Amino acid sequence: MKVGTDAVLLGAWVMPGDSQQILDIGTGTGVIALMLAQKTEGHIDAIDIDENAFLQAQQNVQESKFSDSISVMHATLQEYSKATAKKYNLIVTNPPYFEQSLKSSDEHRSFARHADVLPFEELLEGVIKLLDPKGKFCLILPTLEAEKFRLLAQKKGLFLSKLLRVKSNVKKDIDKRYLMQFEFTPTEFSEKTIAIEEEERHQYTDDYKELTKDYYLNL
Repeated sequence: MKVGTDAVLLGAWVMPGDSQQILDIGTGTGVIALMLAQKTEGHIDAIDIDENAFLQAQQNVQESKFSDSISVMHATLQEYSKATAKKYNLIVTNPPYFEQSLKSSDEHRSFARHADVLPFEELLEGVIKLLDPKGKFCLILPTLEAEKFRLLAQKKGLFLSKLLRVKSNVKKDIDKRYLMQFEFTPTEFSEKTIAIEEEERHQYTDDYKELTKDYYLNL
């Protein structure tokens, strides 16, 4: 499994603060959990529905110096939310989001990208059950799906408190991704916009380098 830009953006943007219990839903390679482990003293539970992803994340965690801080589990959110009584101070996810599109012939790629394995409504139900009343829930989505998700979340009692708009290039007027933070209590809202690249491909903006410099050796 490749490490995607979305995962890096989310892992770099989320600030765990003093969170003691953190949940990473759909951990994939484990990259977000490993990024968060570099900036928290809390414990991270990482779950994934796909067995190959679970095994790869488990291996990556075991071979890192954060193995005592991360527990990797093979489970769906639906199963896990019913089986545990834990409450989390922070929940993060880079969720599947394609609701109506052709599926890849690669089953594992389809799992990672199609929302029928974790519909937004079921994602929200799991988060609401597992999130501490004062906790934060963070995720990344394409802009169209993000707006649908925000409206659904608000109906269920989760309110957007922080937003990062991401453009692929400084020349682009259209936002490519939204990174969103939700809380149970409406609070002061903050937002920011960054672009990933300058006019030339792989010429990264200062904002993107500042956000991700702790995780990329060449920045």
